[in-house]
Amino acid sequence: MTQPTQKIVAFIDGSIYSESVCKNAAWIAERTGAAVELIHVLGARDTSGKRDHSGAIALGARTALLQELTELDAQRSKLMSQRGRAILDDARAILEKDGVTEISTLLRHGDVVEAVSEVETDARVIIVGKRGEDADFAKGHLGSNLERIVRTSQKPVYVASRAFRAVKKVLVAFDGGASAMKAVDHIARSPVFQGLNIHVVTVGNETSEVRKGLENAKAVLSAAGLEAQTSVLPGQPEKALADLVEKDGFDMLVMGAYGHSRIRSLIIGSTTTAMIRSCKVPVVLIR
Repeated sequence: MTQPTQKIVAFIDGSIYSESVCKNAAWIAERTGAAVELIHVLGARDTSGKRDHSGAIALGARTALLQELTELDAQRSKLMSQRGRAILDDARAILEKDGVTEISTLLRHGDVVEAVSEVETDARVIIVGKRGEDADFAKGHLGSNLERIVRTSQKPVYVASRAFRAVKKVLVAFDGGASAMKAVDHIARSPVFQGLNIHVVTVGNETSEVRKGLENAKAVLSAAGLEAQTSVLPGQPEKALADLVEKDGFDMLVMGAYGHSRIRSLIIGSTTTAMIRSCKVPVVLIR
């Protein structure tokens, strides 16, 4: 989120999170003036019209049945493409209603992670939906690919929560590592965070090294005209951060995609995925 010419790339899958993805994209566009590109990815199962059904047909069955099955596959592929275009049209309408004027749409085929790698060069941020327990889409969609996207993307990944609300309070999970400092630098440079209430938190024991790290982070933000509070919380990052988000009404959590070795729970993996799901707010992950 640093170059005005770069696009906001939003991946939508037609799930219950798609509207939130669009509204978060519109919110970022309003604060940056950036264009939005909407992308819907059709997987191999959605587009394959050339399945081999010969092994499923008993010897002597009429070849017409094979032809009918092939035609059904082709019809399904066509319908999935039409559905994808309809999803993109609906998403465009949401953005237009929210005042976004520069919008492009793209229907892609293949793997969503490959799609991210191909489009992120011109992206300032990648927005995807968060998968929750009550998500209405299958494992092959964005939710199950979240960790893969974060691990491979070189740009900030904005994980939209199920319900959108304008962001006013931002919690920054800070462990003193390189990715945490990069997250602070990103916040300092991005117009998205101007005027927001920012709180930088380290989870663990308060030491002189921890306090120095927080002071450095605060100094970077202050130099960019951002006022930030800092604090140290005891406990485990997953629970402490989720509780703080809920208790103090934070609207967004920002964290490095790979944490310092001293706080293993902030390393992208099952623990962080659980934390992302437990926080009912967007999570921005920065490598």
